[in-house]
Amino acid sequence: MQKSLGWWLEYMASIHVSAIDMGLERVLPVARRLGVLNQDLPNKPMIFSVAGTNGKGSTTATIAAICQAAGYKTALYQSPHLLSFTERVRIDGVCVDDKTLIEAFEQVEQARLAEGLSLSFFEMTTLAAFWIFAQASCDVWVLEIGLGGRLDVVNIIDPDVAVITNIGIDHVDWLSDDIEKIAAEKAGIIRPNIPVIFGSNPMPASASQIAQQQGAEIHQLGEHYHYQDCGESWIFANAALTMALPKPKLSLLNAVNAVAAVLASPLAIDLVAVKTGLDIVQLAGRFDQRIIADRHWIFDVAHNAHGMAFFLEQWAAAWQAHLAIYPEARQKIVFSMLGDKDVAAVLECVQNASRQGRIAADKWHIAAIDNPRAMSLEQLLQITTDYVDECNVEQHPSLDKAVQAVIADSREEDLIVVFGSFHTISEALIALLGKPYD
Repeated sequence: MQKSLGWWLEYMASIHVSAIDMGLERVLPVARRLGVLNQDLPNKPMIFSVAGTNGKGSTTATIAAICQAAGYKTALYQSPHLLSFTERVRIDGVCVDDKTLIEAFEQVEQARLAEGLSLSFFEMTTLAAFWIFAQASCDVWVLEIGLGGRLDVVNIIDPDVAVITNIGIDHVDWLSDDIEKIAAEKAGIIRPNIPVIFGSNPMPASASQIAQQQGAEIHQLGEHYHYQDCGESWIFANAALTMALPKPKLSLLNAVNAVAAVLASPLAIDLVAVKTGLDIVQLAGRFDQRIIADRHWIFDVAHNAHGMAFFLEQWAAAWQAHLAIYPEARQKIVFSMLGDKDVAAVLECVQNASRQGRIAADKWHIAAIDNPRAMSLEQLLQITTDYVDECNVEQHPSLDKAVQAVIADSREEDLIVVFGSFHTISEALIALLGKPYD
């Protein structure tokens, strides 16, 4: 009897000593046996690898959408997921089905056992995605680096174009709390003589040094390509061209870097493909505006100070636009974070935006995430009330209850903002949409 997708996910999560195990030594023999390394791929796909502290999901989704619009069979690998594991593995924008994933997991398990090695959940699922892409003979692979770069399992694949969206402080237990050290880890995805897109300014010295040592062709935002926000549209410019483009539903900055990446590649990408890709790209949980249960919602997975500062720019602009339509509207917040994140730094960003009058939350609804890494409700309440008036904070036994409460506490014209973690958004959406969580 064939095992279900749920069975495989539980099994793979249980067989290794830790959920995160940095390093490539154990993975490479299994990858070779599966035939998923670059030299084993028969049609030599164009590969984009995207690292960075924030914005990887939006950037990879935009690159994939543009390549798909240009007529290439495009694979997209991202993590984590919000509602279903199948969201992590897509071909031409469509999630692969359970049957395909199960077959891939069986292949990875056979290869793992043959090599006599132990692999983590993320290592096994990543290898499965690569096996699926290879079997499907995809023309383009767009790969999101999970953690860091140099030692992340995704880095067993040599990219043709490397993108580093930005460098900030996150995952300090694994990557250090030093920007230069973090930048060096993320620059580990750079290969000799390839284009490297660096999506912020300035570029840390360690990343610049590694790029130069590899003879890479650096494309840096503000130095080699530029953009201008024109309201309803925007302009992209580099040394070779200038394009007027439509605003995407996702972050404009991440779209800028994605456009820079596809134009730096050898792919045949024309203006129509770029425009079409920007029009069709979407990604749940990234400045995700929806109307559910007769309420206006914004969902964002921001979970560190760098990401929160970026999200607040979008949030503040959306709030002003919302007020222009609903002048009596109030703001409500549903919030929770994992215990290994810098919760104080995130809340300080929100507090500063509130003091500046850019946002104005009427009530905070908090609950602990249903995850072993979750910050407890007691800790969450204590730290939240360091930055928010205690009379404006309401605690709940679960995010499901918090969502129910915020609906009861709001009116149709109000704006509800949900943020703090992928897990926060996932549990909130499940509560609202009733979809299963793999």
